[in-house]
Amino acid sequence: MAHIAFLGLGIMGNGMARNLLQGEHTLTVYNRTRSRAEELEQKGARVANTPRDAAQNAEVVISIVADDKASRAIWLGQDGALASVKPNTLLLESSTLTPAWVRELGELARERDCQLLDAPVTGSKLQAANGELGFLVGGDADALERARPYLQQMGKTIHHLGPNGSGAMMKLINNLIGGVEQTVLVEAIALAEASGLDVNQVAQVLTASPVSPILFQRKLPQLLARDYNAAFSLRLMHKDLTYALAEGTDKNIPLPTVAAARELMRVALAQGMGEQDVMVLRELLQPMTR
Repeated sequence: MAHIAFLGLGIMGNGMARNLLQGEHTLTVYNRTRSRAEELEQKGARVANTPRDAAQNAEVVISIVADDKASRAIWLGQDGALASVKPNTLLLESSTLTPAWVRELGELARERDCQLLDAPVTGSKLQAANGELGFLVGGDADALERARPYLQQMGKTIHHLGPNGSGAMMKLINNLIGGVEQTVLVEAIALAEASGLDVNQVAQVLTASPVSPILFQRKLPQLLARDYNAAFSLRLMHKDLTYALAEGTDKNIPLPTVAAARELMRVALAQGMGEQDVMVLRELLQPMTR
């Protein structure tokens, strides 16, 4: 049992915090929109007014928010979590972020005699709720051993990739593949429909095909049903591909396929589709197929 502060109760964070609470830890939660914390409060969590308040006296602080800007707001400043952490506090940053910001945060943690792990996750809402996430970890091995009991309560696999920033980089690589796969799936179904094929039969063929990744099997029913409730929002995928492209530029690695997928998402964002699932790209392509 530990005193844990959990910062960020979005699609992923809510399920992760629930699993920690079921582990009988003392849990303090913070979310910018307080109403999202009410159900956890009813289950025994304390709701803090600021990240600083949440982190005070915590042994472990976990954050999962949208992007670098939100992560900086959670950790830094007068009301940020770093303002109140005690020495030897274990910090886990599970957001999908740029490696540069993660390394900077690691240095700030060390200045306070704390250890930071970047521990972004693989999986989606269902895996978060069921404690079946994968963790992609960057940081010191001894910090990972301290964190392992908590990670195991939230997930089923842990990969130690190297020093701070390594987990963040692996997450961008993972997500750029997912973003491209989902984009090409939408394009394939749009082309099949325009060609007069039965898209349900197309889905059966693709699901059984050796070219089909597991992601297709999960996303095809949602795509065919035009169910765009966000398991992973288009806005966040666009952000992840943007971060990945910046890493490619920094390392002189061209990523033209990623750039093309990101451009289609940019157009969808401009049409107000950002909070829907990536599969909503199908609606963007529909006028082009008639």
